[in-house]
Amino acid sequence: MSFEKDDTAVLHDKHSDYDGETGTITQVVDNMFGDATYTISFEDGQETGVPEDSLEPADDE
Repeated sequence: MSFEKDDTAVLHDKHSDYDGETGTITQVVDNMFGDATYTISFEDGQETGVPEDSLEPADDE
C-alpha cells in the first residue's frame, strides 16, 4: 500500500523513538528505484526517510 501526503499511519521501527505511534505523512519522496520514502510528523517531532514497509494505515476513528 502506498501513502499520500496528509494520510495518518502507524510507525513500526524498533530503532525509532516513535515506534508504535500514529503520525501524519508530511512528505513523500520517490527515489530512482521507484520506491517511496516518507516523512511522518508526530506531536513532538518527525521521522524522515521512512520506508513504506515500516508504516501501516492508522485506524480512522
